[in-house]
Amino acid sequence: MSQFSGEGQTLASLFHFPKTVYPVGRLDKDSEGLLIITDDKQLNHHLLNPRFGHQRTYLAQVEGIPDQEALRQLEKGVDINVDGKIYRTKHAVAKIPEQVPDLPERNPPIRYRKNVPDTWISLTLIEGKNRQVRKMTAAVGHPTLRLVRWSVEKLTIQGFQVGEVREMEKEEIYRALGLSGFRRK
Repeated sequence: MSQFSGEGQTLASLFHFPKTVYPVGRLDKDSEGLLIITDDKQLNHHLLNPRFGHQRTYLAQVEGIPDQEALRQLEKGVDINVDGKIYRTKHAVAKIPEQVPDLPERNPPIRYRKNVPDTWISLTLIEGKNRQVRKMTAAVGHPTLRLVRWSVEKLTIQGFQVGEVREMEKEEIYRALGLSGFRRK
């Protein structure tokens, strides 16, 4: 869970973080991957404000084998329910990757169904509604079984171990996130 308090495993149980930091965005209990934790209010504002539309790429293991039409629908935008209202998602990039990065086994493992194949898709969004990827893949008939936030802009989890925490200098993270107008404080 991407919070510092609550039941079960939390961020506080992974690492001793300073009290001044907070997670930017969320990962629900069924999702995994990149989570930025910062005390930089400017960075937080830029990443959470929808008008900046930064790219986030997710790897989603979905039920079935999406055809080109399903991928085209994901790219064009689909209708999902957000807070009880129908919302049309913005354009995205959806594809079946030639090779899925080496990911650790999930604990607990995804549900396995002998007669139903699964496929990994890469989905790059510029918005972040609650459970959006799961809602989008379900809307095109391919429910998400496993969801990994792979990257935010050029910052990826490539080479990270499960639960690994890396401290980064402000210049390094701003560069990876493609933030222009970086100001040294």
